[in-house]
Amino acid sequence: MATSRKDDNDGDPWRGRGGLPPDIEDILRGGRGRLVRMLPGGGPRTTLLVAALLVFGGVCWTAYYTVPSDSVAVVQRFGRYVGEVPPGLHFKWPLGIERTTVVPVKRQLKQEFGFSTPGAGDPYQSPRDGKRETEMVTGDLNAALVEWVVQYRISDPAKFLFEVREPAETLRYVSESVMREVVGDRTVDEVITIGRQEIETEALAKMQALATKYAMGISIDQVQLKNINPPGPVQESFNEVNQAQQEKEKLINEARRDYNKVIPLAEGERDQRIREADGYRLKRVNEAEGDVARFEALLAEYIKAPAVTARRIYIETLQAVVPLVHAKIIVDEASTGILPLLNLDRAQGQQP
Repeated sequence: MATSRKDDNDGDPWRGRGGLPPDIEDILRGGRGRLVRMLPGGGPRTTLLVAALLVFGGVCWTAYYTVPSDSVAVVQRFGRYVGEVPPGLHFKWPLGIERTTVVPVKRQLKQEFGFSTPGAGDPYQSPRDGKRETEMVTGDLNAALVEWVVQYRISDPAKFLFEVREPAETLRYVSESVMREVVGDRTVDEVITIGRQEIETEALAKMQALATKYAMGISIDQVQLKNINPPGPVQESFNEVNQAQQEKEKLINEARRDYNKVIPLAEGERDQRIREADGYRLKRVNEAEGDVARFEALLAEYIKAPAVTARRIYIETLQAVVPLVHAKIIVDEASTGILPLLNLDRAQGQQP
């Protein structure tokens, strides 16, 4: 048994070199044995040929690589940056001469603060201590628990890999610092209610400015606030205050509704009365001006022929007045006898 083991060690060219781990040596030795049985003869030359074929196969196996469609590969030769290659099948120098790192430049990545998504593959996506990250102090010295999400892309793979150590972790620190600064400039009411969109916009601009300043190779797409709550010990009191504020807003809205219902109606009636008064004023003025013009015209004609004008005016006046009188008696001043009577009412009643 010992002699046989010694012969095996002497006949194996990989034994004693210490260049390969034992499991690789066992695989190579098994493959060599199968090839030796397939080839005629089994001397040392055959063993060397089999070993050379296995080494060549391993070199070819490590010489090509595939880049996914949403990524690029950063190539390093002897540790020095060479360039980037697009998606597809590519070849490189084997035996560690060239090394490639696949970077997902077209994939949208995200980091969560205060909560975690189950099954996340990125170790920097979910928080390690979510409670500490979410505890913030607002500008009015109140406490709030703020949860948010940062969505970003890798815009420059070379800077992402070589300019900053652990850029994803650095982005978490940058995001937390910026969010604390932005929240600290506002009151707790603004943070929880009306100021969410402004906080998201300002935080996005400041995070992108710091990412560009630090040459992180990251483009931040969106900052989105999630749940914003007060701390647990004051949750009940905060809910009561929030409910009171909502009731106040409700009463204000109801008052504004009644105001919008009554005031426009009163204003409409006021405008109607004003227009009616203006119309009546214009009517009376126009009538007066017309009367003045008529009298002035009559005066001009009267000056030309006073007797004719006076008689015409007298006749026109009788035409307007006589029809309004029911009992009419005509007296002849020249008669001296019995009073002659002409019953005009009956005569008018007999007319068709």
